[in-house]
Amino acid sequence: MVSEPSSTSDGVLHNEMNDALQVSGSLWLHRGNSSLGGQARIALLEQIAAHGSITAAAKAAGMSYKAAWDAVDAMNQLAGEPLVARSTGGRGGGGTRLTARGAKLVAAFRAVEAAQRQFLARVANDLEHFDEQWPVIARLGLQTSARNQLHGTITNIRRCGVNDEVTLTLPGGEAITASLTHHSTQTLGLAIGGDAFALIKAPWIDIARGADLAGLPTANRLSGTVDAITDDAGQAEIMLALPGGGRLAAVMPHDTLAARGLAAGVGATAAFPAASVIVGVMA
Repeated sequence: MVSEPSSTSDGVLHNEMNDALQVSGSLWLHRGNSSLGGQARIALLEQIAAHGSITAAAKAAGMSYKAAWDAVDAMNQLAGEPLVARSTGGRGGGGTRLTARGAKLVAAFRAVEAAQRQFLARVANDLEHFDEQWPVIARLGLQTSARNQLHGTITNIRRCGVNDEVTLTLPGGEAITASLTHHSTQTLGLAIGGDAFALIKAPWIDIARGADLAGLPTANRLSGTVDAITDDAGQAEIMLALPGGGRLAAVMPHDTLAARGLAAGVGATAAFPAASVIVGVMA
């Protein structure tokens, strides 16, 4: 759930991941860029070997007669030699059998499948350690339009009427304050000590120094050093390096950049209101 933050509404993002962490995998056979099939087609070959009839094998495998023969034809062509041989007979009649090559393929597939299960079992035994890395892996997959995506720990929640002020402390020690409704705090399950992330769009951040800070938002002020500036078509993107290793991106008109004397290497402060911070969790 995402909503644009404002003085009267929340910015919240909640990515549901409620199921217990599991490791699983599917085994497929390929020749070049083409697939010979996976579990379903190998199961069909096994049913052909067991029944000696494509009709009976298709029924046992839960597919139509045509779908079964289409699968067999595809596997025969992709394998480069017949895996299934058919004797003469009318539609639905005659006999079918696995060739020696087909039987070896099924045996090889099941052997690899058994090895795969053993591998996954070993991984499952290490899930306690994998769990420590999974939250980071999950965060790496986060895609949003917000230029600034900052992970931290909730260090304070202060009730302010229908709203809450939530403080998120970044790994470098900097603190960010977000304003959201108490209902959103409960919906996201926010609690002191919990992990969360803050999303802040670059245009919502102002960067200034000295007297130019007067009149800018005071809820969030993070000081650092201008690390880089990209100036193009009258707009400038400023990257501010924070002492703890984090970075913030801001966008402002070129004229404002020049008037404030912002340049790479100078000290400056990023300012933004608490209502401009979107809070999210991965649960």
